[in-house]
Amino acid sequence: MKILVTGGAGYIGSHVVALLGSQGHEVVVYDNLSSGHDWAILSGSLVKGDLEDVPLLRTVISSGNFDAVMHFAAFVVVDESVRDPLKYYRNNYSNALNLIETCRECGLNRFIFSSTAAVYGEPEVGVVTEETPFAPINPYGESKAMVERTLRDIAASSEFRFVSLRYFNVAGADSEGRIGQAKQDATHLITVSLRTALGLRPELRIFGTDYDTPDGTCVRDYIHVEDLADAHLRALDYLGQGGVSRTFNCGYGHGYSVREVVQQVKKVTGVDFRTVETDRRPGDPPSLIADSARLKTELGWAPESDDLAHIIKTAWKWEKKFQKGLETGRITLA
Repeated sequence: MKILVTGGAGYIGSHVVALLGSQGHEVVVYDNLSSGHDWAILSGSLVKGDLEDVPLLRTVISSGNFDAVMHFAAFVVVDESVRDPLKYYRNNYSNALNLIETCRECGLNRFIFSSTAAVYGEPEVGVVTEETPFAPINPYGESKAMVERTLRDIAASSEFRFVSLRYFNVAGADSEGRIGQAKQDATHLITVSLRTALGLRPELRIFGTDYDTPDGTCVRDYIHVEDLADAHLRALDYLGQGGVSRTFNCGYGHGYSVREVVQQVKKVTGVDFRTVETDRRPGDPPSLIADSARLKTELGWAPESDDLAHIIKTAWKWEKKFQKGLETGRITLA
């Protein structure tokens, strides 16, 4: 198929683009490169553009003869969304509306949406299903929930069909070491821990040790980015075969605390870096763990990288390559 991928130069999008290309799909990436990188696009072509630029977006979609769109382009930092909610509503919601409306105008009616477990907020249950009610506690989660509600209503009133994939904590890197997390100001725990192990940060801050969890630190369900990419291609096949609009959780069904992740990073890297305990960050729920039974049973998803040490090892391999590339000028930042 021919696929339009918004945000395909970013961390998750680039891994999906690589897998799409390896399976013979034709890919066009639409990205403004505000946080993505052209060197991370391992398949297809790039249109440098912003989702605010509706005329350009309309030209690309109307002339592209696409079979589906995968929408990754969004801001994703929780505490930033609390500090600057307008930035998140404008990009994550308003720009998503631009894309959805343009798709509808051009007859592009298969849509795969990059959503988040943040739509659940602080669920009362330990493991959340897709039926767990929306209760976002930060603008990031709210902006994604707003898009999901919009997709649902449009699908109910037209031939438009979508799959919404609710990510839990995405981590790791390409198994061949070609791409990975490449933001200098990354906030993901594993990436920040690895950069601390490399000596790029003086210490790792642990935000909150008084949560209602076994060791007092936040618990998250970590999913390897390649397993997540596979879920996207299964969603694409599902829509291609006439599947109805559907939502799927993407996680492994078990979690690790911040302390457990830090301990494993120290073990993998062999570096006993400094940690500092500090106050909670705004907008962080104590625990988020996925029930992904629907993804497994309905789409046949069978994760291959459900191992925290493996996730960290792939990220560590990439992080060393990435930082060396920055030093030598072989990798540049947008």
